[in-house]
Amino acid sequence: MMRHIFFTALIGASTPAFAQINFAATCPAGVISEIDGQIICAKQDTLDLLITDFEASELEFDIYRRGQEGDRDALRQLPDISPEARDKRNSITTAFLARHSALSTTPMQVDERLNYDLLGFVLTQRQRLAPFDTARIPFTNDSGFFNQLSFVARQTQFKAPEDYEAYAARLTRLPKFFAQAKDNMRRGIRTNFTASAEILPGIQEMIDRMADSSAIEHPLFAPFKTFPENFSEEDKTRLTALGQAAIDSAVLPSYQNLSKFMREEYTIAARQTAGLGTSETQREYYRAVTRFFTTLDIGPDDVHALGLSEVARIRREMDAVITEIGFEGSFDAFLTFLRTDPQFYAKSRKELLMHASYIAKQIDGKMPQYFGTLPRLSYGVIPVPEAIEKTYTTGRYFSGNPERGQAGNYVVNTYNLPNRPLYNLPALTAHEGVPGHHMQIAIGQELKGLPEFRKSLYPNAFGEGWGLYAEKLAGEMGIYTTPYEKFGQLSYEMWRACRLVVDTGLHWKGWTREQAEACFLENSALAPHNIKTEVQRYISWPGQALAYKIGELKILELRGKAEAELGEAFDIRKFHDAVLSNGGIPLEILEEQVQRFIFEEKQRFAQSLPVTPAIP
Repeated sequence: MMRHIFFTALIGASTPAFAQINFAATCPAGVISEIDGQIICAKQDTLDLLITDFEASELEFDIYRRGQEGDRDALRQLPDISPEARDKRNSITTAFLARHSALSTTPMQVDERLNYDLLGFVLTQRQRLAPFDTARIPFTNDSGFFNQLSFVARQTQFKAPEDYEAYAARLTRLPKFFAQAKDNMRRGIRTNFTASAEILPGIQEMIDRMADSSAIEHPLFAPFKTFPENFSEEDKTRLTALGQAAIDSAVLPSYQNLSKFMREEYTIAARQTAGLGTSETQREYYRAVTRFFTTLDIGPDDVHALGLSEVARIRREMDAVITEIGFEGSFDAFLTFLRTDPQFYAKSRKELLMHASYIAKQIDGKMPQYFGTLPRLSYGVIPVPEAIEKTYTTGRYFSGNPERGQAGNYVVNTYNLPNRPLYNLPALTAHEGVPGHHMQIAIGQELKGLPEFRKSLYPNAFGEGWGLYAEKLAGEMGIYTTPYEKFGQLSYEMWRACRLVVDTGLHWKGWTREQAEACFLENSALAPHNIKTEVQRYISWPGQALAYKIGELKILELRGKAEAELGEAFDIRKFHDAVLSNGGIPLEILEEQVQRFIFEEKQRFAQSLPVTPAIP
């Protein structure tokens, strides 16, 4: 049988450009190369070789990363999101999986086996969603192809005139990039796979804002407003004009055309249900994303039932806090009090950021008590950019890059202050900063001796599960100083429990948006604006919301197991280090790693006990 296999030449030749080689051929050994038109069959494939080829392929497809790593030509390009590029990548994934499977019985050391398992996870995850052509819906309620370049520009270093010239050239590629996205969306219209009409007004507003701007006020013009001090006035003038010309000639027409397409073509054809729908194809897709985001073999009905159980448990804990406060009135009355009393809200954007920054530094001071290994990379506290803040989530973490000297950032939404209660801020800060996302991501970036693909590996259930676990850990750290802040933490936990109910309700049980919002309105102190924004997110991103609670519950389960089996030998710092010491990993592999940690700690503790002399 013919097999399409990809790998780097085994006989010493360099193959830096993955796409330059025609890798398809019949080879009995299952591994092939082509040099100067000659097919070379290797005697044996290896895991190192497979990882090298996989990482070369990843870099070939990742225009943005290639630019960040010094490829000047890549800095001038945008990704190819055509069906041809998608099909090519799917074929490559299939070929890599074949090679991966062929190595399954190869003897490996512990670290090698973990690399093998994690590469298999990455490839299997991609193959799981490949049949569903998700490029047909290239956006969520707050992010997508239409504002992708805004984030890329903030991560791009501008140090030399050539950097600005490359960026201007990249802007001129926007018409083709948007044309490919629209082609994908038209394919979605033809095949009945579109975004829900529920989220489109916010998308239209963001696109219109980018379409109606002047060149110099456009968000994508921002890099041309600041130049290094060593630039000559001549270069500043020339580059400013170059940027303005790119905005006028390519960017604004692209957004204006996209705005018209969205209003006159896409919105009319968008699905009218909030959820995916009830066809067997859509249900198959939702089953696939449930497994994709939880990293477990679990079905939507089981997730829904778990969510209902968690909602009931957390509600009991919330009632206990209300009793502690001594509030006289119903649960709904207490929520109204929290949502409306001015004492719980900042009076300015700056004040909100100051509160977040102070909480972040409080947690920083507690970290050595709970972690043996701390990241070297620092992080800052910044607002969500105004261009996207209206429909953006409450907070998020933007990862840094220690190799390029870029700090991480905890991003706080300062829009609509009456919907940003301060009692939620400690939990949000713990989740997005430390001990949450900054901690786990920066630790993963700084691990030594790992293959490149593992440094940015982020299985949602592990990553978001850790973020939610971090909120609960902040309670152990003493960060919640008032019952209101404890209620805020419980409200955030309820938020994630309702996600299990709501996401499966929308996409599996046919719920309306109003039914979905009710879970949050009735059980959490989240502000109505936040609830609306969050439910739009779940509508637009099926399955992703399942990761948080599923991951947190698994981490808590494994911690409970370690505490029970180790007893007095349990060390919270060592446990946390063990959870984070391998970077991002799926939950099934995390369970294996924690079991190994328990075994090793038992051995270490047994060896430390004094030997009792035998009685003669």
